[in-house]
Amino acid sequence: MKLRNIILSVLMVIGVALIAAPLSMSMFSRSSNGEQMVNGFRPLMQPAHVQTTADYYDNVFSKLRPFALAMPGVQADAQKLIPALATALHMTPAQVQKMLATQFPSLAKLLQALPQAVPVFKRVPPGLDWYRSLVRTMQANTVNYASVDAMPRMSLFPWFFVIPGILVLLLAGYGLLAEWKPGTFHLPSFHHRPIPH
Repeated sequence: MKLRNIILSVLMVIGVALIAAPLSMSMFSRSSNGEQMVNGFRPLMQPAHVQTTADYYDNVFSKLRPFALAMPGVQADAQKLIPALATALHMTPAQVQKMLATQFPSLAKLLQALPQAVPVFKRVPPGLDWYRSLVRTMQANTVNYASVDAMPRMSLFPWFFVIPGILVLLLAGYGLLAEWKPGTFHLPSFHHRPIPH
């Protein structure tokens, strides 16, 4: 076999491999999923949006940590408040509660809601710790995300393999066909030599 035909045959194998690789790796579906993810994160990863997210985290939510840590003590003090007021005002606890509901309705609602609020506030410090890495990662990757977002659509990536593979396959196949002549291709045959006596 001529060296030229060997090279063309190798190119055909490479062309087939380029076409098969995206299919074997499910690149069409995965690149489509990646494109959807990039599109979904686009509004969230804009610098102004990331700055606003960090501002809420640092200057609003993080400020709630001391209040959250104090809330169990507030609940304990609130349980003592009604009896203490009742003693000081010479009223029954029921009368104090009625008085608070009439004259201080917001405070009365807050006291009533404390038992349900305390478990929620207990989750604030670990929640802040949990989300810190998310916010810092967003801040650190705005430029990187912009670079990725500026690339061609991810759904096109498989075609960067398939189209060259098809071209290589067609060109190599054309070259081999140009060399082929009817009756020139034979399977190798093996003849048995007579065993000398």
